Parts: sequence; structure tokens; C-alpha cells
Amino acid sequence: MDSEPSSSPQFFVLKVPAPGNYDTEFSDGGDHNVGEAPRCPRCSAVLGMLSWLPPYRGELELHGESFGDLVRAPGNELLMNERMAEAFQREGLKGLSGFHPVEIVRVRKRGQRNKPPVPPKYLCVSPAFLSAAVDETRSRIRRSEPFSCTYCRAVGVDAMYGFALEEGSWNGDDIFRPRGSTGRFVVSQRFEQFVTQHGFTNMQLTPTQEFIQDYSAPNGSN
Repeated sequence: MDSEPSSSPQFFVLKVPAPGNYDTEFSDGGDHNVGEAPRCPRCSAVLGMLSWLPPYRGELELHGESFGDLVRAPGNELLMNERMAEAFQREGLKGLSGFHPVEIVRVRKRGQRNKPPVPPKYLCVSPAFLSAAVDETRSRIRRSEPFSCTYCRAVGVDAMYGFALEEGSWNGDDIFRPRGSTGRFVVSQRFEQFVTQHGFTNMQLTPTQEFIQDYSAPNGSN
């Protein structure tokens, strides 16, 4: 894949959770209300899972030693603790909506029978969709078939060995799911610097040009 021009903004694929001392997972036991899935505004193709609706509640499973700042949630959502959410809003980052309180009804800690620690307060946040577009000519992507809608490009990806975003397609959101790869969270360089500066946890950030996912490989990636 061609290298990014030095003047181009850098983007990262966000993976949650991340193995380590802050590995935290959320589950609602499948007992939740759902709404419509996001759709392409032009062709009406489904672009994600059914949305998670109130009441927002469930349980946490702590795999690490402390609770992570960011946790996967049902549907297309994430859980963000109050500290991270307040910093995100205070510093003017963009791309999240919602910020609904989540009730944690139970906490489990893997491999420990003692009473688990008290979790922080979490909020349900929804990353934006379609804030930028994958550049097909500057990416190494193998798709299952050609896409029919040139806007959403909602066609499955069999393998991805680095990708870039089309210059001029990004609207400035700091966290989003891009056109042509709506199954992945992508974040801006400002978000990456925000995470580093505050030491936020339970996430892994990989430059888009270094991101590898190959579903034909034994474990789904290389």
C-alpha cells in the first residue's frame, strides 16, 4: 500500500477490549431492547447491528486487575467511564453521541472468589457512522464481491492488509465507522493523543496502514 503523504492526518483502528491489566468485558445476558440497525442514506443497506435501547444495564467481567476505561457494549455501542467521557467532552473531541448512564447489576472477577471491586460509573456512547470513506485504490483489501453502492460500499471484507481513507472524505469526527469498513471503529490522531495523554485503558490502537485482518487465516488474522 502507498505510504500516507506527510500532510495527511493519521488514523488508527480501535480494538476493545485489549489483553492486559485492564481487560474488562460487559454482558447483558441477551436481555435487552433493540432498535433499528443503521442504514445507508442512499441505498438503505444495513450497516451494523441492531441498536441497543434503554434500559442500559448488565454485568461486568473483570479479566485484569482494574476496570478498563472503555468497554464493548451490545449493538454498535461502547461503554465509557465518567472520567473518560468528561475528558472527551471537555476537550472538544467529536464522534460520540448518547452518554446514557448504565446500571451495572453485577461484577465478576475471573479466577477470584473474593468480593470484586466496585466499578466506576459507565455511560453508553454511540460512535458515528460514515464519517469518512476507505480509499480502495490505496488499500489492500480483498472483498467477497464488488459493491453496488459507491457511497456506503457495504460489501463483506475477506482480508485486509492495511488501508487508507480517501483524502477529503473525513468530516472531522474523532471516532467513527468508515464507509467501506463499517464493522471497525476508526479513530483520529487527536483521539490517539488523547488516550496517550490521559493513560486511558482497555483499548488497542493500530495505525490503519498496519492493520491486518484475514478471515482465511486459522485464527482470523495474521
